[in-house]
Amino acid sequence: MKIGILGYGNLGRGVEKAVNANPDQELVAVFTRRDPEGVKINTPSAKVLNASELEKMQDEIDVLVICGGSATDLPEMTPKYAAKYNVIDSFDTHARIPEHFANVDAAAKAAGKIGVISGGWDPGMFSVNRLYSHSILPDGKDYTFWGRGVSQGHSDAIRRIEGVLDARQYTVPVPAALESVRKGENPELTTRQKHTRECFVVAAEGADKAKIEQEIKTMPNYFADYDTTVTFISQEELDKNHKGLPHGGSVIYSGRTGDKKHVIEYSLKLDSNPEFTGSVLAALARAAYRLNKEGQTGARTMFDIAPAYLSPLSGDEIRAHFL
Repeated sequence: MKIGILGYGNLGRGVEKAVNANPDQELVAVFTRRDPEGVKINTPSAKVLNASELEKMQDEIDVLVICGGSATDLPEMTPKYAAKYNVIDSFDTHARIPEHFANVDAAAKAAGKIGVISGGWDPGMFSVNRLYSHSILPDGKDYTFWGRGVSQGHSDAIRRIEGVLDARQYTVPVPAALESVRKGENPELTTRQKHTRECFVVAAEGADKAKIEQEIKTMPNYFADYDTTVTFISQEELDKNHKGLPHGGSVIYSGRTGDKKHVIEYSLKLDSNPEFTGSVLAALARAAYRLNKEGQTGARTMFDIAPAYLSPLSGDEIRAHFL
């Protein structure tokens, strides 16, 4: 299947690596809003093109993976390109997922395409595990802990604040809360009691740091509901101490069957958040391609896609090796 990537930041590079690892996929082109001459990719056979070229490449691309930010890019880009292509995105603003789904669904259905939104690990793999747990043990409660790790979406949201040159945001579980949940104590925890957020920010010379800090701490859907610390550092310090993009976390579900207690835990420890997320998006591109070949249209999430559609193996092979 022919794959296009829109956006070549950390996530775009992660998707490129994943596509090149899948023998049933071929990267055709990377599309950028920057000057294509200044974008160097790691796939010699693929082109680097301006995003405007997407207006006329429907015959050359089976699935377009959109690697923009959730704050401002994806709400506009995904519905726009779902009107022309099968698309995948990693939209992660949880509170706005229903609205985003409806917008992509309308565009994709009108075009006869598939649009998979909110792919990745959370939303994505963690979401599926929450749903499985609730379905199997209806008398129970789920808890999700993220980190300690860099959140790409939250870091991107900080970088879009006026006066910010660069930023990294770490999500950090509160240890006492995590321990209580693993013991099956089923504590009542507010958002603020489960995680803290640490922000390391490079500000432009002369920028109003107090204003930047206030804007970060009051940002709805991102920081307003958390205890957040903001530390201003130099670009050199950020490059030296915060270059990597590790992440991970756990979904823990504590449920009951009568007087018996059951704890389900699914965890991830990721050296590279964007490379793992990119790998999930590449698998979803395979699913979108297959679904559309079957004549299906409209928006999907990972809840709607059977695991067999993600695998390059045949049904017989999956049953023989994994069941």
